[in-house]
Amino acid sequence: MKYLLIFLLVLVIFIISITLGAHNDQVVSFNYLLAQGQYRVSTLVATLFAAGFVLGWAICGLFWLRLRVSLANSQRKLKRLQQQMGQVEEPVTTSPVPVVKE
Repeated sequence: MKYLLIFLLVLVIFIISITLGAHNDQVVSFNYLLAQGQYRVSTLVATLFAAGFVLGWAICGLFWLRLRVSLANSQRKLKRLQQQMGQVEEPVTTSPVPVVKE
């Protein structure tokens, strides 16, 4: 359900940007790094929106991937420690009250 709402929100934003750009048939000069081009405002808005959307998803995907790798490493370490604790003959216990030997 959550993914459907996110998809609908992105779709609405995309449709609004296309609609706003579609009514602007004015040609503008766009200077990019190596050259300059003449583009319609609608094409420029749609292209830049799509590029920003893809770039945003790529960045979020990289952070998600890094988090998943970190989680997998932590789970592997936890499993290894649990196996080591299972091999110990005497169980390790902690008590809230310190034990005093006389």
